[in-house]
Amino acid sequence: MEAYLDNSATTRCLERVTDKMVEVMRADFGNPSSMHTKGVEAEKYIREAKAFFARNLKVQEKEIYFTSGGTESNNLALIGAAMANRRKGNHLITTSLEHASVFSPMKYLEGQGFRVTYLPADESGKIRTEDLKAAICEDTILVSVMYVNNETGAVQPVDETGKLLRESGRDILFHVDAIQAYGKYRIHPKREGIHLLSVSGHKIHGPKGSGLLYVDEKVKIQPILFGGEQQKGLRSGTENVPGIAGIAEAAAACYEDLDGKVERLYQLKERFVEGISRLPEAVVNGETGRGSAPHIVNVSFPGVRSEVLLHALEDKGVYVSAGSACSSNKPSPSHTLTAMGLSKERVESALRFSFCFETTQEEIDYCLQELSELLPVLRRYVRR
Repeated sequence: MEAYLDNSATTRCLERVTDKMVEVMRADFGNPSSMHTKGVEAEKYIREAKAFFARNLKVQEKEIYFTSGGTESNNLALIGAAMANRRKGNHLITTSLEHASVFSPMKYLEGQGFRVTYLPADESGKIRTEDLKAAICEDTILVSVMYVNNETGAVQPVDETGKLLRESGRDILFHVDAIQAYGKYRIHPKREGIHLLSVSGHKIHGPKGSGLLYVDEKVKIQPILFGGEQQKGLRSGTENVPGIAGIAEAAAACYEDLDGKVERLYQLKERFVEGISRLPEAVVNGETGRGSAPHIVNVSFPGVRSEVLLHALEDKGVYVSAGSACSSNKPSPSHTLTAMGLSKERVESALRFSFCFETTQEEIDYCLQELSELLPVLRRYVRR
């Protein structure tokens, strides 16, 4: 049996998504910028996708821009907005928990003369709004806070942050990395005070290489790619029509009976956490209740290094992650778990288990069974 429990790294494309993409690639393959019929047919998919996301997010179609994925969306939001607004100030605020696609642009911006404040986390993996309030100053122009942490599933106080920024009386942009949240939560940027929102297709059963960025029409932002002036010049390059059609189809599938899907995810998560609690010395990191995301559980197994247990599980057909998949080619201690104050042993023995709407109870039980058999053997081997 196989148990794929690494859905925060990537999800399997739905059949309806791949069918739609094949239709575009084989039949409606024109360049959407072309003026002939083939171009018009291709452009139709872009218009339909924009219309869907505008309805889903309750924003305007002209505020949706398609990208190559979450990394590009985050880079465009942060670098584009910071550079366009630097005359107003040079102070940016983010958290010590962010994904590398936010951390790295922030480090780049520090090299360009910006000052960045990295907010600390509490033991549950959340920021404190009082720390954010204390960090805001006259030069603050942008705040970036992820919606759901990709390693622990901690849900950040996005609503409270948006409200705090609105009440600050300052013109501060609010960016949210919603890559692990979109498709699990109903997100309405206008209501939540979000000016920039990043989404990735392959986290929601869509294709890799697809993503989008919501940009409030009032936001001043400059491009980081230059070329053919597609998408009003903000994101040049011939649009990835199959990818755009695919991410829209995937999103539509996720939001069909969303409440039922999320309830089932929470039930799977609760079953998994209950099983983990019966394993000697296993420790769940962060919150596990319904205040956390429904699809991510981070667990430390002191006495066994995460890479060792990961590959032992892989040999049994169980697939999980040690930290963020995007950083797995450069192994280093998790900055998220470190920011939460976890000991070195817990950080180095942590694995992430992540589920999706297709995950079965049998997969959960199989993983727990293999953990119960592998851990005593691996611990004896390490301690011998």
